[in-house]
Amino acid sequence: MEIKIGIAKVNKYAVPECGDSVEVAERPRGGISAILADGQGSGKAAKITSSLVVNRAAALIAEGARDGAVARTVHDYLYAFKDGKVSSTLTILSADFDTQTLVFSRNSNCPVLVKGQYAIDVYDEEVSPIGVHKRMKPLMYQIPLETGTILVSYTDGIQAAGRKRGRLQDISLILKILEENGPDDVDFIAQSILEQALMLDEYRPGDDMTVVAMGVGERISDHKIQRINISFPY
Repeated sequence: MEIKIGIAKVNKYAVPECGDSVEVAERPRGGISAILADGQGSGKAAKITSSLVVNRAAALIAEGARDGAVARTVHDYLYAFKDGKVSSTLTILSADFDTQTLVFSRNSNCPVLVKGQYAIDVYDEEVSPIGVHKRMKPLMYQIPLETGTILVSYTDGIQAAGRKRGRLQDISLILKILEENGPDDVDFIAQSILEQALMLDEYRPGDDMTVVAMGVGERISDHKIQRINISFPY
């Protein structure tokens, strides 16, 4: 099998820095994790917070820490560093080859969407962000690592798209994008969800927007070549 990750993000309109951050970390016993954080507010201050969160999480994952422990440790770090006055969302999507499972943790008001063989499940239970409450625990989920599975998550700029213009984001449109595409289409899935949100905001996004999609596809080559494609406009 082969894990593919698609990421699409855009800044809040007229704000030069995006307050969302994404990082990808290899797991030392095999596998890969995508880490998504949305720092409180927008602009430079939010970017500093979210960068701190994803970089700390990536380092811990690379050292072999389990995802639940990663979320708790990053929370403790942010709580101490910012004196409990700054929050951040944190979502970790992991393909863990050691346990042959997909693991995902949430400390976000946005869901994780999981497309399996027969249905799409929405994991959207209420949970606190990290950084502001002395005691915090992530919502943890674990499912089998099976070919055909797709995980999607995003930040609240996607969820709130259109709200300031009297429109409402319709999750059924996001689910339709997911339903019509497979694990090899993660780049297209991420870009399509972002594009749909931008349309609702008339291409003047009211908040930072980021989408992460992870797909478990068939490996088409016997050569274990790892590839990363990046497009970073300035």
